[in-house]
Amino acid sequence: MGLFGLLLALHILASIAIIGPAFVMPVIRRSARTVSQLHFAVNITTKLAVIPKIGGFVLILTGVWLMIITKMGLSQMWLNVSILLSLLMVVMIDGWIEPRLKKIVKILSESQDQGNEIPAEFGRLLKKIVPIETTAQLLMIAILVLMVVKPF
Repeated sequence: MGLFGLLLALHILASIAIIGPAFVMPVIRRSARTVSQLHFAVNITTKLAVIPKIGGFVLILTGVWLMIITKMGLSQMWLNVSILLSLLMVVMIDGWIEPRLKKIVKILSESQDQGNEIPAEFGRLLKKIVPIETTAQLLMIAILVLMVVKPF
């Protein structure tokens, strides 16, 4: 396996490291029915959030390196669209989803002594995150399709 094969393998593994948790973390959070389950789910998803960040760094690094060694640059439209969608996805996750999740964590820590019922405000905040998470997941699928099919 040459340098190209190694970089491509790392690039694919990094994309899996991003896509996997992005689809699993919302399901874990939404499955909680009590405050203690919710604390556990938030703790797990917070720890899992490190994986996509590392994967994203490796994905960018290997992607740029692959562009350089193949002399592709930004000459392919599918690649330009993929990069644009990736940037949009990062803005959605870091700019919209994470701040809302931090607010939920704050509410949870404040309501720790109020019994085992999940605060109603949590449900409202989670409902605001769901469409953004769904859009980010759809963007991930679109990027993956562009990378595999290379339609234009």
